[in-house]
Amino acid sequence: VQLQASGGGLVQPGGSLRLSCAASGIISRPNVMGWYRQVPGKQRDLVAVETTDGATSYADSVKGRFTISRDNAKNTMYLQMSSLKPEDTAVYYCYFGSRLETSWGQGTQVTVSS
Repeated sequence: VQLQASGGGLVQPGGSLRLSCAASGIISRPNVMGWYRQVPGKQRDLVAVETTDGATSYADSVKGRFTISRDNAKNTMYLQMSSLKPEDTAVYYCYFGSRLETSWGQGTQVTVSS
């Protein structure tokens, strides 16, 4: 599975962004798609994940502000980010996992700054 992430950029604190991740290739189900983020010198941390049947999980730091969703027909996943904070600044990676494989997207930079 190949993943193509898009939608990052520079936004002011309190603003919003939507990330997209398009999956291509042979996509087995059930699977999990999600978003992780990483800042320099730190480990890659989970932001949010969603299973094929719609179960979701969020990091405590983003609950109530971020919403993950997916369009299984289009094999595309989204992360709607609202009320962004400077501490949300990171490279965001999309993730795909199934019983057969795991894949990572190339990462998209999100910078929250005034």
